[in-house]
Parts: sequence; C-alpha cells; structure tokens
Amino acid sequence: MSDGRAIAGPDGRLRCPWGLSTEDYVAYHDEEWGRPVHGDDALFERLSLEAFQSGLSWITILRRREGFRTAFSGFRIAEVARFTDADRERLLADEGIIRNRAKIDATIANAKVLADWKPGELDTLIWSHAPDPARRRAPVSVTEVPAVTDESTALSKALKKRGLRFIGPTTAYALMQACGLVDDHLADCLARGAGR
Repeated sequence: MSDGRAIAGPDGRLRCPWGLSTEDYVAYHDEEWGRPVHGDDALFERLSLEAFQSGLSWITILRRREGFRTAFSGFRIAEVARFTDADRERLLADEGIIRNRAKIDATIANAKVLADWKPGELDTLIWSHAPDPARRRAPVSVTEVPAVTDESTALSKALKKRGLRFIGPTTAYALMQACGLVDDHLADCLARGAGR
C-alpha cells in the first residue's frame, strides 16, 4: 500500500503511484503527462479530453482517445467548427467516445469560438497562466498536489470570458498538469523534470 509517495514499478524505478495502476497509465505517465504541449489543435484536444473526463476516471478517456480523435477529426479546430447537427447526432451514437450531450455540445461550441481566434492565440493564452516553476517545490506525496490553484482559477476565468465552455478551475488545473504548465510528478519520480 502506498503512502502517496513515489513507488517502485516493475522495472524498479520510482514513479508517481497513480502511474502504475495499468500499462496504459505507465506509458502515459512516463512519456506524456507533464510534458509541454504547444499548438492550438493539440491544446484543443487536451482541453476537450479534460472536459470529457470531468466526473470520470482518466483511464476511461485514455483508452478511448483514438476513438475521440477519429470522431472529432483529429481535434483540428477548423474542422470541428464546421460540425453540423448531423455530426452531433453521429457523435451521440458513437460508442468509441463518451456520449455525453453537454460535453459534445461544449466541444463543438468551443471549436466554433476558437476558429475565430488568431493562430497561436489559444497556445499563448493557456501558457500565459503557467506559474513560475521556481515558486513551487516538488511534491513528495500525492497529498501535496493541489486540485485547484490561483493560476488554474485565473485560466478558467480567462477561457470562459472568451466564450469557452466546460472548463472550471479543476479541469483547468488538470489541463495545466497534463500539458506541462506545472510539473506535479513527485520529487522522487523518474519523470520529474523530464519535460523541461
């Protein structure tokens, strides 16, 4: 049983405890989570997936990510912005994704908003909320990792003010973690600092 500190995986290397529950998580933890993500479409994908995850386990989303990518045209903002009512009905019937009407509607609505932004504007807005890494010490235990921060609350407000939906402060912080705006890998974790 973990006390919330980094634990040894099958290879003997220390990892965040959540990163060892399944093989999917090991790969996601080691190779993706906490690594910097840039580009409007890539960030739109992460923003959308974090919104779909709200209220669910991340592994549910991770295992359906390819289904989401197919269903949402690779999360290319310009293409999703052109989705019609017929696309919406197609998505509601697609067993390869989470068929939640509010989340599907929010994803399409967000794409329509973002399609009017200048190239790079979403990237710039999100990354402008990255905290100074020197201000934070590495967490030793998962109990030291926050669910919400002042920065995530400000990011949520900024995105909502610009017309985006389904992005509260907790979802915004999960986005910040996943996209490398913060490094919440534990101090002893093999992935700590890997994205910097």
